Amino acid sequence: MPAPLRSSAFTYDNALAAIALVACGEISRARRIGDALLGALARDRTFSDGRVRNAYRAGPIGAGPLDLPGWWDAKQNLWAEDPYQDGTATGNVAWAALALLTVDAVAPEGGYRAGARQMLAWISDQTTDRRDPEGYSGGVDGFDPSQTRLTWKSTEHNLDVHAVAAWLHRLDGRPDEARIAGIARGFLGAAFARAPGVFRLGTTPEGQLQPTTHIALDTQLWPLIGVTAAPEDWRRALGFAETHLATREGFDFNEDRDGLWVEGTAQAALTFRALGRRSEAERLLSTIGRHVSPSGFLFATDVDRLTTGIAIGPASTGADFYYFRRPHLGATAWGVLAATGWNPFTGRRVE
Repeated sequence: MPAPLRSSAFTYDNALAAIALVACGEISRARRIGDALLGALARDRTFSDGRVRNAYRAGPIGAGPLDLPGWWDAKQNLWAEDPYQDGTATGNVAWAALALLTVDAVAPEGGYRAGARQMLAWISDQTTDRRDPEGYSGGVDGFDPSQTRLTWKSTEHNLDVHAVAAWLHRLDGRPDEARIAGIARGFLGAAFARAPGVFRLGTTPEGQLQPTTHIALDTQLWPLIGVTAAPEDWRRALGFAETHLATREGFDFNEDRDGLWVEGTAQAALTFRALGRRSEAERLLSTIGRHVSPSGFLFATDVDRLTTGIAIGPASTGADFYYFRRPHLGATAWGVLAATGWNPFTGRRVE
């Protein structure tokens, strides 16, 4: 395994795990992750503005600032870190907030809702992009203390932001949260290309809507379960995915169809369940069940290396974001959500 991954606990995957644990009734275990996220929020080594990092060093947390992942680079004789892991992606902050809201529903005394509200405030304060279509940009990347602002906007990230803001507004009715939810919802509407019936990835760094020649599976699925009373027309995105992203047993991440993306196949299973297509959901759950690793976790993919067509960060020289056939926490958590019928965007079961 590459050095940058050996000690890394990714915020997104752990947030999903907390949600999946609540779905299974494992409240005390979910609270351990929720408490760690609150610790990350309160005890960052550099910033105190409501952000969480994309990854932390795996293992127990102490009383001081939370450690970030890293490794000893013998060639350069220094401690090295990864710019993406040290950064803060808007979507990852939103997923951490979704995890806190999920735990808050079963442990309201834990301060989790306040933490989620603080995370949403960081998103609003730091990533609001008023260029048309207005929405929330990608976050920040790089090393402390001067990080690079990511000026592109992601459809997936804006869906995540909408879900958090809508959930908080449903709980407390605050106008500012309704405003944030509405901005993100407006971006989703702009990102939906009506002629082909597909959601674009988002915008370029310059603010232009991305073409529909390169798409991603999760962007087609999440709006259908993350937006209450989503427009009927949006369901065409699922049909587009079935035509352009399906593999023999499930779904790929993107349109090159070079392998099975287990996490995305689980997302599709949950979406099918939410839309009343139970037989398709069961077929995909059967597929997922054939990719359990000896550890009990689901493998990320059925091929040695699955491409996504996406770059990890600004320093990338090409599409270097891959999934490998390794046990994967995110895939496992989504598998649990699909099997239990738990919608992570609402904290409710779909059936």
